[in-house]
Amino acid sequence: MRTIEPTTNIKKLAIMGGTFDPIHIGHLMTAEEVRNEFGIDQVVFIPTGQPPHKKGKRVTDSEHRYLMSVLATVENPSFHVSRIEIDRPGMTYTVDTIKEIKKLYAPDTKIYFITGADAVHEILTWNRVDELMKICEFVAVTRPGYKRRQLKGKVDELKQSYECRVHYLEVPALAISSSDIRERVRKDKPIKYLVTEAVEKYIQKFELYSDNK
Repeated sequence: MRTIEPTTNIKKLAIMGGTFDPIHIGHLMTAEEVRNEFGIDQVVFIPTGQPPHKKGKRVTDSEHRYLMSVLATVENPSFHVSRIEIDRPGMTYTVDTIKEIKKLYAPDTKIYFITGADAVHEILTWNRVDELMKICEFVAVTRPGYKRRQLKGKVDELKQSYECRVHYLEVPALAISSSDIRERVRKDKPIKYLVTEAVEKYIQKFELYSDNK
């Protein structure tokens, strides 16, 4: 299985973190849109370990989420998957992950962190946000119909307060959600074309999200 390896020839790196429970077509299309729009050399998918915002919520075992991520991305040579968060004990914070990832690349590698537009409104509550703003640029991805004026207002506020760079990009496939997929599986409804065929078969094989398990 292909995972992230130390490299010095990457000029632009995008990091896409998420629970990936399960990883779906929307995640893949988002990563590809960002890659194309910003000339990214490599996109690293990072399944979360113990994210603070998911504390107390039921999350599928990290090994399942990691393996589904590998299966979903393996055909794209620009996509890689890292175990950095699921192998780290304790709570997982974005700033620590990015600092660890930076050590694997050249000092001048530009890092973009892909996040949902909703998260941008909460970013000031993130751990060590001052430090985080200095080590990467943000790409806030939105679904069609999202309140762009409200988002732009928040982005402008962040730029003025932290002198950070925040971009936003509309991605149609973001209408797909992992929670909807889990619910469809529970109701024995098809998920074909919402996830890759390999991920669909993996979910079926291990009876993930099924009430029968």
